[in-house]
Amino acid sequence: MGRVYPTRARTITETDVVTFGCLTGDFHDNHFNGHRMEQSEFGQRIAHGLLVLSYCNGMFNQTGLFQDTCTALLGVEEWKFMAPVFFGDTIRCNAIPEEIIPSRSKPDRGVMKLRFQIYNQNDVLCQSGIMAVMMKRKPD
Repeated sequence: MGRVYPTRARTITETDVVTFGCLTGDFHDNHFNGHRMEQSEFGQRIAHGLLVLSYCNGMFNQTGLFQDTCTALLGVEEWKFMAPVFFGDTIRCNAIPEEIIPSRSKPDRGVMKLRFQIYNQNDVLCQSGIMAVMMKRKPD
């Protein structure tokens, strides 16, 4: 517990945001109206928060750390959006195991809760929260 597992970094592009908007139907002005956003508190368009969260999950999966043992994402808990992610920002994630809960009914599995922290290129913490995943257990 407490060990930090970092991911590789990824730059958020306009193509990422447009594709995510098309997939989800989220065409909010925050992501698509450059003129309006120039007048906003952010000064420019921002990436969808759920796009960034999704990239975090994918970036962690690319590490291969739990490739053979993780069987399902069970939930996202206590997720916070602390700072915007802009087009052109480069994000990276840290995953920190916080809790392991053995299954009471199935001895071959359990739940691991991992705290994820998403930072931009300036080391600003943009998002943080917990993902609960079902894991295979090693035999005792």
